[in-house]
Amino acid sequence: MADTPDIRPIGDLPNEMGKTAVRELHYTGISSLAEVAKHTRKELLAIHGVGPKAIRILEPALEEKGLSFQGE
Repeated sequence: MADTPDIRPIGDLPNEMGKTAVRELHYTGISSLAEVAKHTRKELLAIHGVGPKAIRILEPALEEKGLSFQGE
């Protein structure tokens, strides 16, 4: 099995997120918390590699910037 490339840091996405989640968000055009806030939790969870742990890490990072997931 090939190693997953670690392309962190990407924008202001938290480094605590797994490298797969950060990479897949980046590949879908999401490279900042402001861009994360344009999506619902459900939309983000539908992205391969983005799971509940990533959402739990993103939530407080968004709150620090005065942001939240779309629709919240």
